[in-house]
Amino acid sequence: MAPKQYRAAAIGRTGQGNFGHGMHLPYKDLPNVDYVAISDPDEAGRKKAQAEAGVPRSYADWQEMLQKEKIDVISVGPRWVDCHEEMIVACVNAGCHVYCEKPMAANPESADRIVAAADKANRKVAVAHQGVYLAQIQEVKQQIEAGRIGKVLGMVATGKQDRRGGGEDMLVLGTHLFNMMRYFAGDPDWMTARVTANGRELGVGDIREAGEPVGPIAGDWCESFFSFKNGVRATYSSQMNHPGANKCYGLEIHGENGRVAISGNGVDVAIREDPVWAPWSGDHQWHPMQFKQVEPLQGPGNRNAVIDLLKAAEENREPVSSASAARAALEMIVGAYEAQLTGKRVSLPLLERTHPLDRLRARG
Repeated sequence: MAPKQYRAAAIGRTGQGNFGHGMHLPYKDLPNVDYVAISDPDEAGRKKAQAEAGVPRSYADWQEMLQKEKIDVISVGPRWVDCHEEMIVACVNAGCHVYCEKPMAANPESADRIVAAADKANRKVAVAHQGVYLAQIQEVKQQIEAGRIGKVLGMVATGKQDRRGGGEDMLVLGTHLFNMMRYFAGDPDWMTARVTANGRELGVGDIREAGEPVGPIAGDWCESFFSFKNGVRATYSSQMNHPGANKCYGLEIHGENGRVAISGNGVDVAIREDPVWAPWSGDHQWHPMQFKQVEPLQGPGNRNAVIDLLKAAEENREPVSSASAARAALEMIVGAYEAQLTGKRVSLPLLERTHPLDRLRARG
């Protein structure tokens, strides 16, 4: 049987989140995809993206593109989240499966509406947490499940900790780590956290927007603790302008008989397969895991995500990084503020769906 053919398109906004991290490129040269159009209200950006994508048509208005083109799968590319809900809901209602840039939404209630709209339309939504689509990360999961490092006991995630360290790092880059935590350990049961600004408790004056509008953020130091339903414990930390900035971004998975270290983008992986730390010299050192192939993040991650999205549609299953998974990762971020502001342990999923920083701001 010949593979099903799909018509694809991409939405971008030059100067307002652009086309995200190459979100207009993964459809090129896929044998079962006819890539027909892109949209961008900026003429220069539109022409540039059209040439990069190699598509025959372009539109200034994404809604006009939806009306005129018979589209099966579409990228919602802007990094800014202010447009995501409107675009995703309109696309699924037009019959499209959607590949969306991360973060998917600014708060859980917006994510709820996206998930509900996709479910009602029977369309699939995947989110650009590219790391979990890489072959080496999927193989790590298989080997861990096969017992290579024994029973998984815990995970340690560390943010990039550059000028965005703290709240912005937790949202913009931490979302990859939280999604990867769930990929390996399943659903968290509860969490607690400490988020501070200049060493003090958060106040209304500490709420700000990130470098790009992706939702409210606060704090220059975040530390979160998670308890997963399967008994795994995990931590996340990020400090602004940390001396180790850009060096420690990633996730460690601790098992009874070894550890796996994964870089934040999922490209680099190392394993240690002994139960106790040994001297640096000798045979007991960190060393690369062996894989059938190793893929860089840009390009293959997005391409693999689109291939999986189409397979998910055909098999009527959730994509590897689905809208529901992105919502759960967002709750792990928003939950840190809930725990900080209430001083209590927070159950996941969150009972309160509005953003705690918005509630703090409303109270004044």
